[in-house]
Amino acid sequence: MIIAVVTFELPPGLRRADALALYRGSAPAWRANPDLVEKHYFFDAEKGLGGGVYYWRTREAARRWHGEDYARMIRDRYGSAPRVQLFDALLHVDPLAGRIREL
Repeated sequence: MIIAVVTFELPPGLRRADALALYRGSAPAWRANPDLVEKHYFFDAEKGLGGGVYYWRTREAARRWHGEDYARMIRDRYGSAPRVQLFDALLHVDPLAGRIREL
């Protein structure tokens, strides 16, 4: 499994409610993505950053979905270029289920 951590600068003064509304607009498309395992959106008002953590089945899928079309969408929607970092997921800890598993 591959984890993509994406950050981007938000427009000055964007509030949490505004970010949430923008995120809601893109969530249905991500829900329908067959290569995506899971996604979390995040927001940092103090730093003026937004972004997401994506869990992908393969590195190829992560690269494909975070390509130039994705970068253009982020620039159009938020006014800045995304920074995408890819990581190999090695270990998963699930306290609710009481398990630890290697990926």
